[in-house]
Amino acid sequence: MPRIGYAPGAFDLFHVGHLNLLRQARSHCDFLIAGVASDEILGEHKGVSPVVPLAERLAIVGSIRAVDRAYPAVTADKLVIWRELQFDVLFKGDDWRGTEKGDRLERAFAAVGVEVIYFPYTLATSSTALRRTLRNIDAMAERGTPTAHASLPHALFQLSPIASSK
Repeated sequence: MPRIGYAPGAFDLFHVGHLNLLRQARSHCDFLIAGVASDEILGEHKGVSPVVPLAERLAIVGSIRAVDRAYPAVTADKLVIWRELQFDVLFKGDDWRGTEKGDRLERAFAAVGVEVIYFPYTLATSSTALRRTLRNIDAMAERGTPTAHASLPHALFQLSPIASSK
């Protein structure tokens, strides 16, 4: 019987931390479902509006080789989602480990026979840090700072590993 995994997330401003989570999750199951939180859930439970709308986040996540199915999560209640999808293992970042919400999640899923596996949180990059950077760029643009204008994409390209490897 195939082992089905579920990796929930916002997957907004998709970055290497998201990719790491999905790749690691796939190595622990035969079939990986990535739960992509709806725009409403992000607003209600994280207090943020996504930069990338749900339909586009589903398309991005669904195109990742490690993901077998991208699922639109329209509820934050993971047990409701489990009742529909019947996954065997739930994957979370280790920022949940040892927290009240993580402990509650583990107890709820232990009761239905679902294993919870934590993966190391990618500290170097996060959607929160990317949002902060975008706010700073907007603030620089409002002040008329030159790097916030046309030179910014050029500067970013010069700093990218792809550009510097040539």
